[in-house]
Amino acid sequence: MSKYYDNSIIPDFLKRKFNVYDRINKLGIDLGTFSENVKTLKDSEICTEIFHESGLVYLSGHGYGPGQMYDDKSRITEGQKAAEWIANSMIRRLHWAITCGGEGGDLNDVLYTVKAIGMVVSTDVAFDGAPSVMNGFSRRWQSVFGGGKGEFSKNGLDTSFSGVHARSAIGGFTGRFSIEPEIIVAIPPDLSKEIIKNRGWILPLSPEAYEKIAKK
Repeated sequence: MSKYYDNSIIPDFLKRKFNVYDRINKLGIDLGTFSENVKTLKDSEICTEIFHESGLVYLSGHGYGPGQMYDDKSRITEGQKAAEWIANSMIRRLHWAITCGGEGGDLNDVLYTVKAIGMVVSTDVAFDGAPSVMNGFSRRWQSVFGGGKGEFSKNGLDTSFSGVHARSAIGGFTGRFSIEPEIIVAIPPDLSKEIIKNRGWILPLSPEAYEKIAKK
């Protein structure tokens, strides 16, 4: 682990004993390249990540999936797969958000996961499967960062619980997708401050920060 994680206030019995990237590789999550994932703020209406000096990292939501959800087992499964795909995408985004500036941190510096929200598309007033659909996201997140519902858990237990999060899963939205999750994670404040000092608090990067980092 990095100096940031090792020096964090997380008690030793709750610190991860595994490398997050080993799990990412076993799950077949493609992290892509710098050029694919690191852009500038030119023509951007929103950002994808925000770093706060407290260590909180806010990730914007992403909508995906075959369309409206309803209470049918096969349809719920489709929604869960879409939610898992989004989790993979957010893990990739978070990797590049933390690493692209070369401050010495990576996904192993995620201390814990704070909050996830899943907005599930369904105009059926009787639909009650929003939490089930969002489980596809939460379980993939726990598979990478640790949690009793992840793919590496045994008998409901994992060696870490830093992927477990507070959560809301809400149905009733319209759209040509199935679900839009967003998430907040915590990294060491010292790492967040180094990121902000080096390149700012926002991703995509300002043109000036991008030019500096791309030259390295």
